[in-house]
Amino acid sequence: QVQVVESGGGLVQPGGSLRLSCVASGMISSINTMDWYRQAPGKQRELVAAFPSAGMSIYADSVKGRFTISRDNAKNTVYLNMNSLKPEDTAVYYCNVRVIVNSGGRVNSWGQGTQVTVSS
Repeated sequence: QVQVVESGGGLVQPGGSLRLSCVASGMISSINTMDWYRQAPGKQRELVAAFPSAGMSIYADSVKGRFTISRDNAKNTVYLNMNSLKPEDTAVYYCNVRVIVNSGGRVNSWGQGTQVTVSS
């Protein structure tokens, strides 16, 4: 019922920047949350950035001051601007979306992930 597609990952040198995008589509009536997670090899998936409530954003301590989450409600899209990238930012980045579908049910959906590699 809900499709989530991330894009924008790639290989970047330390200190570089990337912008990730996540688009939600399908039988969506309204979107409650659109958040970013990441999972590095051998590690658990962790929250990177989120909007816990309207007008408020939160970030993992490791990315504060470097990453910025933003959202375009008209396009059902959330972005993650990543600056001053470090090798430890290397991971698969996932978008998680919680929506109300047209039938009135609640759906929690993940994208397939986009690889970010920070290396010289």
